[in-house]
Amino acid sequence: MMDFIKGMDISTLIEEESCGAKYFDKGEQRDLIDILKDYGCNSVRLRLWNDPYSEEGEPYGAGTCDIEKLIATAIRAKERDIGFLLDFHYSDFWADPGKQNIPKAWKGQEIDELEMSVYNYTRHVLNLLFVNGLKPQMIQIGNEVTNGLLWPVGKKPWKGSEEGSYENIARLISSGIRAARDFDENIPLMIHLDNGGNNAMYIDWFDNYFANKGEDFDIIGLSYYPFWHGSLEDLSLNMKDMAGRYRKKICVAEVSMGFSMEDYRSYEGLPCEQLMGMATRPELVEKIKYPMTKEGQAAFIKEVMERISEVPGGLGFYWWEPGWVPVPGCGWANPAALCYTGEKGPGGNEWANQALFDYEGNALPALETIKKFEALL
Repeated sequence: MMDFIKGMDISTLIEEESCGAKYFDKGEQRDLIDILKDYGCNSVRLRLWNDPYSEEGEPYGAGTCDIEKLIATAIRAKERDIGFLLDFHYSDFWADPGKQNIPKAWKGQEIDELEMSVYNYTRHVLNLLFVNGLKPQMIQIGNEVTNGLLWPVGKKPWKGSEEGSYENIARLISSGIRAARDFDENIPLMIHLDNGGNNAMYIDWFDNYFANKGEDFDIIGLSYYPFWHGSLEDLSLNMKDMAGRYRKKICVAEVSMGFSMEDYRSYEGLPCEQLMGMATRPELVEKIKYPMTKEGQAAFIKEVMERISEVPGGLGFYWWEPGWVPVPGCGWANPAALCYTGEKGPGGNEWANQALFDYEGNALPALETIKKFEALL
């Protein structure tokens, strides 16, 4: 039986370190992965972007999560006997419900070509990992594909719009699943949506996926951020329903909550007017169950772990970016990335108050809570 997953997404780690981030436990500076392992971490989640560089070779930042960095981080985890969840975004930069951009190399391709591109790329990546002695513990086929992937070809259809196709979504995801199965039929495969408390949305998505002959898979992954995704009770009800309705294992693939609402902009070394600030707005924080304090963060993750362990087939969780502390040069998007996406900047950190280390890199109490937790498996 698989141990309860106490996972951490550390996709920005190499960039964090190159920008000067340091991590401490009880006053001693140490490698982040060593600290996390000592606090019970037994898996890491690593995102992969196809080509996170401009045509001039400028990195996009936010970890610039290419295959080389993924391999380097996975090797470091393996050296510490920690497995990894491979998170395919099938995009050159962030993929989430608000954006699922086709990689530059696949621009102009229609569904048949894209289906083949997904298959070939997935197999290519897995072959590279194999050559480097690395085998994923699990594989995500797409990231938060709530509204589809590889837009506009694989976009979720909306009422009153002729754009979008559940059939195309099923074909593209199924192509990635077939590639992973052809490589190794035993690696558990995940489909991951956001908004983990929205049961109606999950039913609609997976009913449409299977109605369009989507390939079978093993795990339903959910994102859960309490200030956006409903109550913890909503999360529990959805996890239990998904496990029973579709007979799937359940994993909270992204979760976090803050330990502070203190401003951290000075740590990034940028003028105030050049920063967008925190992802958690004060008006959202007022509505959540636990306060944004160190003690509140620890109590939150304890309840999350308890609720996951109560779900039949509840595998565990991945804390999203526990080590993304505020340092100059490591934000969510640099100028090259903003030029590529057309989004408004600037691209500061925005997540530092939801890490599991404070602004100076000191381990927080939530890590001790994670270490002590014993799942009801």
